This record gives sequence, C-alpha cells and structure tokens, in this order.
Amino acid sequence: MDLSNQLRRRVVIDRVGPEVDGGRFAVKRVRGDEVVVEADIVCDGHEELDCRLHVRHGETGQWTVMPMECVGNDLWKASFIADRIGLWHYFLTARIDAFGTWLRDLGRRAQAGDNLQVDLIAGSQIVAAAAHTAPAAIAVEIERFAMQLRSPAWKEIIHSDRLRELMTLHADCRDETRLDTPRPIWVDRARARFSSWYEVFPRSWGRAPGEHGTLSDLADRLDYIRWMGFDVLYLTPIHPIGKAFRKGRNNRLDAAPDDVGSPWGIGSVDGGHTAIHPQLGSFDDFERLRQQAESVGIELALDLAVQCSPDHPWVREHPEWFRHRADGTIQYAENPPKKYQDIVPFDFQCDQWRQLWEALGGVVRFWVEKGVRIFRVDNPHTKPFAFWEWLITDIHRTHPDVLFLAEAFTRPKTMYRLGKLGFTQSYTYFTWRTEKRETADYLVEVTTPPVADFFRPNFWPNTPDILHETLQEGGRPMFLVRLALAALSVGNWGIYGAAMELLEATPREPGSEEYLDSEKYEIKRWNIDSPDSLAAFIRCLNEIRHAEPSLARVRPPLIQAIDDPHLLAWCRYDPLSGNRVLVVVNMQPDVPRRGRLTLDRKPLGLEGATTLTAHDLLNETEQTWLSDAIRITCTPEEPVRVFRLEPLDATPAEPTPETPAA
Repeated sequence: MDLSNQLRRRVVIDRVGPEVDGGRFAVKRVRGDEVVVEADIVCDGHEELDCRLHVRHGETGQWTVMPMECVGNDLWKASFIADRIGLWHYFLTARIDAFGTWLRDLGRRAQAGDNLQVDLIAGSQIVAAAAHTAPAAIAVEIERFAMQLRSPAWKEIIHSDRLRELMTLHADCRDETRLDTPRPIWVDRARARFSSWYEVFPRSWGRAPGEHGTLSDLADRLDYIRWMGFDVLYLTPIHPIGKAFRKGRNNRLDAAPDDVGSPWGIGSVDGGHTAIHPQLGSFDDFERLRQQAESVGIELALDLAVQCSPDHPWVREHPEWFRHRADGTIQYAENPPKKYQDIVPFDFQCDQWRQLWEALGGVVRFWVEKGVRIFRVDNPHTKPFAFWEWLITDIHRTHPDVLFLAEAFTRPKTMYRLGKLGFTQSYTYFTWRTEKRETADYLVEVTTPPVADFFRPNFWPNTPDILHETLQEGGRPMFLVRLALAALSVGNWGIYGAAMELLEATPREPGSEEYLDSEKYEIKRWNIDSPDSLAAFIRCLNEIRHAEPSLARVRPPLIQAIDDPHLLAWCRYDPLSGNRVLVVVNMQPDVPRRGRLTLDRKPLGLEGATTLTAHDLLNETEQTWLSDAIRITCTPEEPVRVFRLEPLDATPAEPTPETPAA
C-alpha cells in the first residue's frame, strides 16, 4: 500500500453505476438511450470537488469529457446519449478544486467583512500555477489574470467566465483520483429490447396436407404472421437432417422410412450447418424468404444448435472434435435418464479446440454473410462459458448489430452468467411461474437493476419442448392469460406457433410437457383459418404493445394491490409521454373473479387525481373511475383486462361503475 499516494489522492470514488461486477462485464443499453452515470464521491475536509465523466465509443479514439454534478448527499451524476451501437467505455476522475474552493471561501470572507489581502495573494498563486501546464499563448493569458487578482480590479476578475474556463482546462491533475477500470457498456439496436417472436417449422407450411413445405412456401404465407404483429420469424434448424438413429414420431427410437426426423439432428451427406435441407429448397429460396420478410417488417432468426447428427460431415472429417466413450466410439448426447442418440456433442476441451471454435464461429459468420442478424442459440448452458464469450465478442467486432437469444432453461445464476457473457436476450422461468405472488416477484426480478443491466428476458408461454400443465388443463381462458402476461409485462416475447394460437394442448402422456404428435418429429398441417384461433387476440396484444409508449419503453412493471388472491394487476408507466397502462389477469381463469384495485398513485404520476378515464384497450370502450373505488371483474370469457389510464380534473362528472365482463 503506497501511503504517500493515498495522502495525495484524498478524493474517493465509491458505488459507481451502472456497472456489472466491477466492470468485468458490459452493461446493456439500446441505441438512443440516455446513459446516466453516478457515483458517491467524497473527500476529507470541506474542499470543493471537480468530477468528470470520460466517455468513448469503440476501443480506441478520443475520450469525450463532461462535468459531473453533485445532486445531494455526495452523489454525483452525469449522462450521455449512446447514439451508436457497439462497445462504449466510461471512467471517472475526481480532484480537489483548489481554485473553486478558494473562490467559495473568498466570497464567505468578503461577506463577513474580513481583510482579503492575503487571500487574494493566495488566489493569484493558485492561478499562476495553472500557467505551468498551459501552452505558451494561454500561459500568458493566465498569468495576466493572476496579476489582476492582486490589483483593484480583482472584484471583476473573480466573476470572469474565461478565468473559470482556463482554471478548469489547465488545473493541476497530478493528484486526481481516477476510476481504475473503465466500465464497458454494450449498446444494441432497438430490437434487442423490444421484439415479438413467432417460431415455425418451415416444413409444416407446405401447400397441401402431408406435403413437405419449403422456404418459398413460407415466404408466400408471411402476411399471416405479420398480420398478427410479429416482427421476428424464428426458423427451427433448416439444415440437412441425419438418418442414423433418426427419431420417429413421438420421439420413438424406431423411425419409419417416411419419418422426417428432428431438425436438431443436424447433418447428413447433403451437408452440415452451412447447408439447407434439400426438401426446404435452395439458398435462392432462403434469400427470397429473407427479402420477403424484410419487405413486410419481419426479421429472420436462425437456430444455432451447436451439435451434430452422427451423419454430419464433421463426424467423419474431424472425429477428434467429439466426445468419445471408453471403447473409442463417439458419445451421443444424454441427460440421464434422457438419451438423444440422434445427436453427438462436441468436446470443447479437446486438443484441437481452437480449430473447433473457429469452425463454429465460421458457421455464424456464414449466415451473417447471408443476411442473418438474429440467432436463437440452442442449450447454450451445456457449452463452456469461455466459448460463448469468445464467439459473441468475435462476431460483434465486425457485426455489432447481431443479436443472440439464449435458450437456457437452467439454474438462475447460470442464465444470468450467460447474459453477462454477451447474450442479448434469454428465455426465462416465466413458463413455470403460474401463481400470483411468484409471478409478480419474477416480473420485478428480471426487469429491475442490477439484473436488468445485463439480462433481457424474453417471455414464451410455450415452446416445442414445453407444453405446461396450465395450458394442458386451463383451456382457452388460460391461453389468453398466458399470452397477455408474456406480451404486456416485458419488452421481448414470443410464441411457438401455430400451436399457441390454435390452442394445441394435448401432452404425449400424463405428467409430460411434450406435445402429443410433436412437430419436432413430423410434418403438421395447421388450420390457421380455424374459427377458434386466438390469432385476432394476439394481433390485438401486439397492436397495444406498439400503440402504448409505456409498453415500448422497458421499465419494471409496477405491481398494484388488488384484494382477490388470484387477480394479478400491474401497470406500465412512461413519464416522458404520460402514458400508463393497467393490466389485470385472472391466474385461475376458469372461475369469475372480482377485486378492488388500490392504485399506487405516486409512482404512476397520479398524485391528487381523484378520478380517472379508463380506456378499455381490448373492447374499445371508455369508463370513468373514482381512483379510490376501482373494481375489476374477470370472467372465463374475458380473463384479461387492459386499460389506458388518464387523470381527469379535480371535479369530474359522476363516474360510472366498472362494467363486468360479458
């Protein structure tokens, strides 16, 4: 410990934010965000401080310096606009402001009627010292000011803005305190924070029942997906599927000759991760799909499954990249007691790991060159953390606009670690949060700093692997509730379609979360024109998301008190626009429920508001509520209520009671 340095550097910088693990990982933001940097900055004694924020985009280049302001209780703040995507850094400096302290004390002594002769000499010396670090022409100007402080004109000089500017620019900074490690901030494009995903198996979107669909067929049916309001179309793996140990329908081990296999069993004689399954079409078909999607405002997301079928060309060409049994044969994937004989995992710690990593990075770059900028990553928690940190960093060096969604249904801290390593978004435990209290707590946890500084949740009510028992048993009302919870509580959400809008709810067997006749193993024919479809409701949810600024500006949901144990209520509020949305859902939607809602009015900007206009966003009606006498009714037919709230004046007209759902 160098005590002499500590004695000279008397200013201490504490509790810096935003930061993740002391700067080990980057804070996440989106282009256009105002990044507010703050820290507790203290010094012994009573001197004035000069604190500065230094900001830079990229890993090289000029730092932009801006003053920080003390907002009270030794908390200093400054902000900047992150106007470009990519990596940013910031650090802080703080020093004792000798000139500012002298100027402050001079004013106090003058007010007390003290003799200022000695003080003016001291001030002249402080100013003259700044000339030592200034260029010659500026040094002359500073020395002139120093001499004037000893003259009768000193009263005018101490109020000179130019003098204050020069003393700031050329102050002695040798003893300033500096934040040792610059804090990184990763800035993404807007879709990282706000997106609606729709998952498809392209082979099920053919023109006739039982016919293997193509990418071109899917391109011709994009209007349906866009009509529902989705802006990301996630394609399950589109690569050739292996035949060795191919799974049959319902995950049977004995596949029939006409069974199409799981798309995650990647690789055959037709190629591997950089090839397209021949029955899906060509690269020209892929480009047509991509361009057609782009023309209607949809972006493609590809599945990145870091695994191979036993037929993958790499198994033959690079057997050293794979795990082997004691008898020398290649090990298939398993999670006992589950076995995945149609998949063989990589050995990321093999002697040739560098070549393996580069090859996998090459897969991502291949598809980036084909115009893909979003990847949904299959089971990243089963691969080394170091690999993902390397891969994402490497891709972002040349393509900072690429987004990665982690399909990591695993332990919470493992999910959070993947977020810190660079994954843009992540699947979550949302599917298994089904009770009022645990759901409310989880909504707050994943949307509030420090978690929200590095982890962006993406809520999915279903996936091809997960048909939760609430959907199996809850019928249409539960589907509505889970859709609304996912769409209206966080910025990113998605569904496995068309299973979700067509209320697919039959498990393979009791107690299973697998679908009966799962699309993972066979071609489905979805009747998207079914009169029972929830497509119109989903469209309405996405329209609300885009129409209400409070839903687009991602802030933690504000949980509201409601006295029914199964009604969950939350608000989203955007102070900039004054927009506020109230959502109420019945967590047991098969039973009609009615509860008294007590709004927490201060965080909603409703202090003093005695009456509210409630615009029903699902029914396009309007009501007037007394703010302290709100009752909400949910029925099995209408288990979700969504309102835009606006305050009325202090003496409103007589309000009408809340109308029970039809």
